[in-house]
Amino acid sequence: MKSRIFISILAAIVSVTAATAQVVDQHGHAIDTTDIYGERADSLDAAVFTSSAQGNYISRFKDVRTEVISAAGLCKMACCNLAESFENSASVTVGYSDAVTGARQIRLLGLSGVYTQMLDETRPVMRGLSAPFGLSYVPGQWLESIQIAKGSSSVINGVECMTGQINMEHRKPTDEKPLFLNAAVMSDTKMDFNIASSLQMGYKWSTVLLGHVSGNIKPHDMNQDGFLDEPKMLQFNVANRWLYMADNGVQVRFGVRAIQDTRHGGQMLQIDGKHVMYDKDDYTADPLSPEAKIQPWGSDIMNRSLNGYVKVGVPLNEENTQNIALIADYSYQDMDSYFGATQYLAGQHSAFANLLYQNVINDSHRFTLGLNGTFDRYDEDFKRVIWMAPVAEKTGITDLANTGVFGEYTFNSGEKFSAIAGLRGDWFYKQGFKVSPRVTLKYMPVDEIVIRANGGRGLRYSTPLVDNIGVFSTGKAFVGSYNDHILEDAWTFGGNLTYYIPVGATSNTYVSFDYFRTQFAQQMVVDYGATQIDFYALDGRTAFTDNYQLDFSIDPVERFNITATFRYTNARQEYKGSEAPVEKPMTSRFKGVLNLQYATNLNKWIFDFTASLNGSCRVYDFMNMINEDGSMTTDPKDGVERMYKNGRTPVYPMLYAQVTRRFKGWDVYVGAENLTNYTQKNPIIGADNPRQAMFDASCIWGPLMGIKAHVGFRFTLWKKA
Repeated sequence: MKSRIFISILAAIVSVTAATAQVVDQHGHAIDTTDIYGERADSLDAAVFTSSAQGNYISRFKDVRTEVISAAGLCKMACCNLAESFENSASVTVGYSDAVTGARQIRLLGLSGVYTQMLDETRPVMRGLSAPFGLSYVPGQWLESIQIAKGSSSVINGVECMTGQINMEHRKPTDEKPLFLNAAVMSDTKMDFNIASSLQMGYKWSTVLLGHVSGNIKPHDMNQDGFLDEPKMLQFNVANRWLYMADNGVQVRFGVRAIQDTRHGGQMLQIDGKHVMYDKDDYTADPLSPEAKIQPWGSDIMNRSLNGYVKVGVPLNEENTQNIALIADYSYQDMDSYFGATQYLAGQHSAFANLLYQNVINDSHRFTLGLNGTFDRYDEDFKRVIWMAPVAEKTGITDLANTGVFGEYTFNSGEKFSAIAGLRGDWFYKQGFKVSPRVTLKYMPVDEIVIRANGGRGLRYSTPLVDNIGVFSTGKAFVGSYNDHILEDAWTFGGNLTYYIPVGATSNTYVSFDYFRTQFAQQMVVDYGATQIDFYALDGRTAFTDNYQLDFSIDPVERFNITATFRYTNARQEYKGSEAPVEKPMTSRFKGVLNLQYATNLNKWIFDFTASLNGSCRVYDFMNMINEDGSMTTDPKDGVERMYKNGRTPVYPMLYAQVTRRFKGWDVYVGAENLTNYTQKNPIIGADNPRQAMFDASCIWGPLMGIKAHVGFRFTLWKKA
């Protein structure tokens, strides 16, 4: 392990030698070499239109339907990490992958977050081993904004985008904030501390230092099922980003980041008056063993990662209408995880490189040509040990790689019409050559109406075990292709209509409707049964998702914003033995969100309230045997009702509130989550005997903890003029 960490540190240092940054045009404005996400110039333009206090809005200027969560939106709640930044959005649904590890997962267009391309300022991140916990490794207060682009967008950032892209913009080295501090504590004893410092070293060099530490002090078991509601956690996270701007227009951006995260969850037994937790070294899977009664089942996870990146942007002429950019990124992720008697020890080396050439012919025509590639090397030591089932294991190295060439042409007819046509050709290791076209259209017949449409193909290697980390928190046997890495293939098409209404106190009023459909040509299917989980390829069966969403936003009076969103999802999957596609289990049918924000004069007081209504989902077939008392029987028990009537989960509400008081350089806030105190009843199947095959802690559809209060502060030291 130490040798692997040393190698990863050395490789991260070596990797900081080449890559890309944005360049500026003849007016000194930043040129976005990706044509999708702007940096500071674009975000400031958006702020002029939407006002600085608006937290969530649909960008009027993006070619792709893009929801923006601004810095103000990131302050609406505690927002300790990225996973908690989407509570005001119906586009992205966030839940737990299981009731043991604390891993969070998102859904966009009704599909798992692994089909959404996560970007850190246009660099692909949260891939492979970093995906299950990656949302928890991005502190919300490190971010300037989040952009959620739906559907198939640009070909420039790779081919893995299927349902959309979520791009994170971090605090910039050029920020006028030499010091920013944030600390928060929750009623469940979770604490969170963040620090950021942007420093200018002359007019060419600037840097930002970012630090984070979080963890909880006391374990909780509010539902008294013998399992911790959340694991004991401790995370350290540091990053350093640099920017160099030369007189000739060349820009160089580079940075490094390191993370260490420990998680210890599962059963907490009381033996001889003491709380006893899971010990991976002593645990035995045999329920007949004399030690079984005093050996709690649990998980023990250690994640470490190192990342280094560089970006270089070079203008090729004085007008800067032609430029080249190079992006290089390297990361190493080490994951040592134990679940009962099962172990999954893995390391992942990942490298990404992107070479771009952009030519702005005139105001109407531009094109981008490029070459990029991705390489992943997995070193895995996996052994699945459960009672009364054969050992499932895999040890060795797996290489996954693809390299592609691409071109993208953009046509603009003033502000009325724009079209982006992109085409990629990628060679996938052991899979051959694949072509991925993508098209984006935007039309504004009048200033108040924006019509968008896009479509295209996405491809990605599946990593079945880490893509579905919750399967480890079960007593079920793994069968099928759980060690295979098939190439998943999906087509997504959709569109958006936004109408800006000239009512209200500002020009922010709009109503927006969008529809997207994702159709899989190939997919890794994870089929849950009562005592086993079957992994197999779709192979000609049908799998699709239709997603409808309606958004409305208005400022009825000055400094008062109302935003309402409703999303409906129809997700269908065809399984082995089924005659037709059925509703995909554990996928919420709908979600509605209402957010109210009011600020007093000069924003001295800010009041935020969010209400969400979460729709039901179809449960796995074996869950129909669960009774209200938590037991499982083939036939109903006398006098005891089934927990999931009609095979569906209940509809449930969630309420959030926060009050912020702003002083000169200080913000103090207090709030609460889940004010309805609603929790999923008996979330762990077979909690009384986790050594049995029916044990399952991964069937999570609702909140695991009740009401949580929080209090915190933000301190900003502004640079003196």
